[in-house]
Amino acid sequence: MAEAVLDASAALAFLRNEPGAEVVAAIASRAIMSCANAAEVIGKLIARGATAEDAARALDLVPCVIVGIDVEMGLAAGRLASRTIPRGLSLGDRLCIALAQREGLPVLTTDRPWAELDLGVDVRLIR
Repeated sequence: MAEAVLDASAALAFLRNEPGAEVVAAIASRAIMSCANAAEVIGKLIARGATAEDAARALDLVPCVIVGIDVEMGLAAGRLASRTIPRGLSLGDRLCIALAQREGLPVLTTDRPWAELDLGVDVRLIR
């Protein structure tokens, strides 16, 4: 059973061995991440020069379970827009939060604005 949801920023911190990587490492094998956030991770790695194949292999190093997006999650993410878009949160961010809401799990992120919002989830900043 999962114990946390990983945001793309947390997975990237883990992969890049950035501050907070140890927090993610301690729970990643018991965490889940939405496929939207997995796509974000791959996209960020490609933007920084990785090939698509290398980015996918790097994502495989994050020992979490990647879960799909369903209609309910998509609609829940949409309902978060009015509170989150003004604070700079993306669709991927909202899908991550919607997954955490649905599963009743804390979410790990590096994105400080999340902690300032009442999102109905336990937001845990990894740094």
